[in-house]
Amino acid sequence: MKHLIDKLYETKSLEKQEFIELIQNRSKDDEEYLFKLARGVSQKIFGNKIYLRGLIEFTNYCRNDCYYCGIRKSNQNADRYRLSKEEILSCCEQGHKLGFRTFVLQGGEDGYYTDEKIVDIVSSIRQEYPDCAITLSMGEKSRKSYQKFFDAGANRYLLRHETANEEHYKKLHPENLSLQNRKRCLMNLKEIGYQVGCGFMVGSPFQTVQNIAEDLLFIKELSPQMIGIGPFIAHHDTCFANEPNGSVELTLFLVAVIRLMIPNALIPATTALGTLDRRGREQGILAGANVLMPNLSPVKVRKKYALYDNKICTGEEAAECNVCLRNRVSSVGYEIIENRGDFKEI
Repeated sequence: MKHLIDKLYETKSLEKQEFIELIQNRSKDDEEYLFKLARGVSQKIFGNKIYLRGLIEFTNYCRNDCYYCGIRKSNQNADRYRLSKEEILSCCEQGHKLGFRTFVLQGGEDGYYTDEKIVDIVSSIRQEYPDCAITLSMGEKSRKSYQKFFDAGANRYLLRHETANEEHYKKLHPENLSLQNRKRCLMNLKEIGYQVGCGFMVGSPFQTVQNIAEDLLFIKELSPQMIGIGPFIAHHDTCFANEPNGSVELTLFLVAVIRLMIPNALIPATTALGTLDRRGREQGILAGANVLMPNLSPVKVRKKYALYDNKICTGEEAAECNVCLRNRVSSVGYEIIENRGDFKEI
């Protein structure tokens, strides 16, 4: 498969059938060759620098009922919570002292947080921390709402597309959600001027290699600034509780593929990788990832934001997590850098 990897490196894309062939027929030697190329591309653009994003999980209420998600609306066992504006700002204060220059406000689609409340929170963070980037990850909203948040000072928006295949999308989501609307939201965000992130779960129920190839082609077409992929991990309170977890090995391979496709993308080594493999995040960096997203949420709520089972770092204070991550990054020859880590055009 080396010829396909070389083609991907040179042209930054493959045909659908070529992606399928590459994924299905890869060998251990192919993986090592791909990882080496992906590391080289990442280091050429970013050096050995890894960017931090401080994650603030501010609500686990959600109006949606996605079949794979632990905070889905119908999960009666979820211990629900909401953070106040003051609590969110306190997380930012702590994060700023620890060297974080990007805050990620992530939550379910919670109607309690009206546009006005989000605008108030975002504008307050912008006013107090003008040197920081503000990323939102709150699901599908109207273009008008996205514009309000952008005008208030939000810079980036994460919205995983989950799968680019309509049929597969319907197997993972209830009827009231549509892939068409998901894609429309992503296009709206790009047009408004956000740095946009999409992504998908590797090994989600019913996923085929063809689906993965379609995901890669969609990502290439969208050309987002951020791409987050992680292995599917089952949650015990969902209808997919007994489904097998996704493959760490395949996730790492796809991280490297995406690095070659979009060389300057901001690609996280996800918490899900670290959950399934003790050194998953380090391996993610060695496969071309250049972002880590440690948790700044209050420890008292971390276990409650359970999208999947056995999530790591739910009991650590932010300062402990920060020291641990710096040591992990250093162990593979990289260093964490204290700046916003904006997308760079090349």
